[in-house]
Amino acid sequence: MAANPTLGPAHSGALSVPKWQLWTGRALSALPVLALVMSASMKLSQKPAVLEMFNGKLGYPAGLLTALALVELTCTVLYVVPRTAVLGAILLTGYLGGAIATHVRVADPFAVPLLLGVAVWAGLFLRDDRLRALLPLRRPAGAK
Repeated sequence: MAANPTLGPAHSGALSVPKWQLWTGRALSALPVLALVMSASMKLSQKPAVLEMFNGKLGYPAGLLTALALVELTCTVLYVVPRTAVLGAILLTGYLGGAIATHVRVADPFAVPLLLGVAVWAGLFLRDDRLRALLPLRRPAGAK
C-alpha cells in the first residue's frame, strides 16, 4: 500500500514503528494519562480534602476546580487520540508547566508534574514516527 501523501508515513497503512517501540511508547504514554484522569476525577469529586488542598495550601479559589478538571481531561483526550496527540502533548506541557509553577510558588516538590511531562513526550516520541522525523535524535560525530 502506498503512503498517503496528505497523512504522511505514520498513516501509510504499514507500521513503520517497531512493535517493541510502539508498545513501550504506549505504556509510557499510559502513565501520565492515568495520572491526569485520576487528578481530574479528584477535582471533579469536590471532596473536602481536595477543596482544602486547592483553596488552602495552593491558594486557588475552589470554584476553579471544575474548569481545571475539564481542561485537564480535554488535553488528555487530545493526547490519547493519535491524530491530535501532538496538539495534546503541547497543551499538556502548558498545563503541567502551570502545575510546576504552582508547586514552586508554595515551595512544594514539583518532580511529579515534571516527570509526567517527560513521560508525555517520551511516550509520544516512541510511538509516533512523524514526531521522530521532526525531532531526530542524532548520534555523536564519529559514532557508528
